[in-house]
Amino acid sequence: MAPAVDIVTLENFASIMSPWDIDRPNHLYALVDMGSNGIRFSITDLSPPYSRLLRCLYRERAAISLFDALNESPSTDSSAFSSDVITRVSRTIARFKSIATGFGVPLEQISVFATEAMRKASNAASMLSAIQSESGLGVHVLAPEVETLYGAMGARSAFANVNGLFLDLGGGSVQMTYMDSSTEGYDIQAAQTGKSLPFGAARLINILENDDTEIRIVALDQLKEGMHSAFSRLQQEFPPLGNIQNEPNSSGIDIYLCGGGFRGYGSILMHNDPIHPYPIPAVGAYTVRGSFFKRTATMRETNAEFEGKIFGMSKRRRAQFPAIALVVDALIAAVPCIRTVTFCSGGNREGALFMKLPLTIRESNPLPLLHHDINTSPIALDTVIRLIESSLPGSIDHSNAPTVLNLGLGPLFASEIWSGSGEPSEANASFQLHRSIARDPSVPGFTHLARAVLGLTLCFRWGAPLGPIDEQLFVGLQKLVSQTSSEGIFWAEYIGEVARLISQLCPRPPESPAQLGSIINLAAKFISGKSKTKLQLTVTLSPTIYQIVDHHNIANSFNHVGKTRDSTQKPCDKIEVLVQLMKL
Repeated sequence: MAPAVDIVTLENFASIMSPWDIDRPNHLYALVDMGSNGIRFSITDLSPPYSRLLRCLYRERAAISLFDALNESPSTDSSAFSSDVITRVSRTIARFKSIATGFGVPLEQISVFATEAMRKASNAASMLSAIQSESGLGVHVLAPEVETLYGAMGARSAFANVNGLFLDLGGGSVQMTYMDSSTEGYDIQAAQTGKSLPFGAARLINILENDDTEIRIVALDQLKEGMHSAFSRLQQEFPPLGNIQNEPNSSGIDIYLCGGGFRGYGSILMHNDPIHPYPIPAVGAYTVRGSFFKRTATMRETNAEFEGKIFGMSKRRRAQFPAIALVVDALIAAVPCIRTVTFCSGGNREGALFMKLPLTIRESNPLPLLHHDINTSPIALDTVIRLIESSLPGSIDHSNAPTVLNLGLGPLFASEIWSGSGEPSEANASFQLHRSIARDPSVPGFTHLARAVLGLTLCFRWGAPLGPIDEQLFVGLQKLVSQTSSEGIFWAEYIGEVARLISQLCPRPPESPAQLGSIINLAAKFISGKSKTKLQLTVTLSPTIYQIVDHHNIANSFNHVGKTRDSTQKPCDKIEVLVQLMKL
């Protein structure tokens, strides 16, 4: 007897997966997302204290479009899966289960859920029965509001804080909602107020290719009206969202996009980015200004006329691009005041995992959990961070100066200061520059800006001696930072030089807070003159170090900061370094 198709709603979604418990002996979770465009599978380690990182151990995608399967069925019922498709899907999921079991995932921590295509299939019960028979696994069919919740929270999981519109474009549908992570209960409220429209990339491309002109016109009108209606409803539900558009001095609305369709649009934007070649390959966390996002005509032209490979775009995605661009046009028409658009790698699977975690973990910043595995205690590492912080003037404009410290990368940067100390400077500078864009590819919170700032700062820590190939990457990262900050490059070079000074005076990572404090103290301030401003850095050294180091070299080590590779605004005209003796 075929199992009933039970739809998972907001009232019971918390019960569809084994709950996360810090005392569990095993924290591995396997998820299968039966989306309309493909079936995605992943195994994730939620072990504490790194649960917030959603560390993925394995991922795979089966190129089975359930949406296409419904439309290509030889059955008289065009909304039914064929027996061949049912067999293929059930065997694929059985294979995924065997992989999960091989990794050691407990059976109760393997979950399968499905979305739009399964909701529409007239013989969904037959598919569920075959899957259960082949693999022993049940399938949870998500209601639209739960799909909205998981998609939005999957995208949200990639950031420490969010405030903006969230849209998810799959094969069968597109969802829109709003989230402000500073408000209580924003996740459920986002799901309740979100809107799902039946215009995914696969469905919409089929409509565009339909010979019936009237069907195309009606569908496009429905898409535009649905997008406008969804945004208007959200403005009514969330007054701050309405105020953003009505305020004359408003900078606009931030938008977060997830789902394969939108990531395809992001890939073509990246291909056309003013920074060329764009230095970071991953489209996840890629952010563009609203004015660039709106250039749909240019993106259509690129997709149609560029004959080579567009990175991140499969043949299927390029074939669907006309439909994707129509969804983007409808979004632009509905939300005219767009400040930034960020493309997100997270989706339903990440959202489902994220919602399992306690609120305190979900709302924490994931980046401080990253650090190089060195023989230094967290307390000693924190002392390094505080020492670097003391080298920054208290009057620094943090809004105009993203640094490894205020971006949440302090522990990671501090742990990397001594990494590779036995290698030549040019090797380390090149290694750290490349590693910043490639390391921890799926870690949430690691934005392109954060990667660029980290790479530049660590490169400067080694003096930035770069060859021609590395120089191209270096310039690309500089341009990326300059788009956001007028002073970011200066502070990356300055902090890198501070870190280099610390490593020279303390050649090994400190074993205790007292060890570092007994060697060096730092203090800094801005001093304004009649026409110029200087940054005065005071370096206080222990008697032993004070006697053996070259004070002149220390004083001159900052002379080049802000003067080489100059492409950005500087907060001062000069850096003055004073070296003094520590009073014991």
